[in-house]
Amino acid sequence: MKQVLTALFMLCIFCVSAQEFNKEITTENGLKFLVGQINLEGLQSQPYGKWFQTRYNNYTVDETMASLFKEKLAEYNIKLFLGTWCGDSKRESPRFIKILEAADFPMEQLEIIALDYRKGLYKTSPTGEEKGLNIIKVPTIIFFKDGKEVNRIVESPLETLEEDMAQIVFKKDYVPNYAY
Repeated sequence: MKQVLTALFMLCIFCVSAQEFNKEITTENGLKFLVGQINLEGLQSQPYGKWFQTRYNNYTVDETMASLFKEKLAEYNIKLFLGTWCGDSKRESPRFIKILEAADFPMEQLEIIALDYRKGLYKTSPTGEEKGLNIIKVPTIIFFKDGKEVNRIVESPLETLEEDMAQIVFKKDYVPNYAY
């Protein structure tokens, strides 16, 4: 009986602390968007899957570049801040995910956070993952190593996503758009 109670207690703690993924907001005028932590299933669900899958399928990864930084990239944790309502996020996010997959990036090291669009909540998430990270444009892709930010790609790459990622992981001089 003690083991059953312990198991139930642990299950309750897990359920309470579990992050809700793919939370969807519908505005008064019917606009839908995701907020907070999301995953690939959320991006592939409708109505987001239509733009995500089309842009994912239409993008050709520079395999040479991806294989060049594949090993180094795996040393990083990445946070991708996006807006499912944002044109730049709709363009860059599917490409970025496809590059990560081509580079065999451990996807458990990727955190995707969708930011709000509503007045008063603009570019925030329900659980505040963006706080202290100076997110001014989306998408913002932040590369962390040993818990510290190394660099970021903001809104769009300077060259290509693959080239910018290589610059970051090989610690070359890289100053993102809208550098702070």
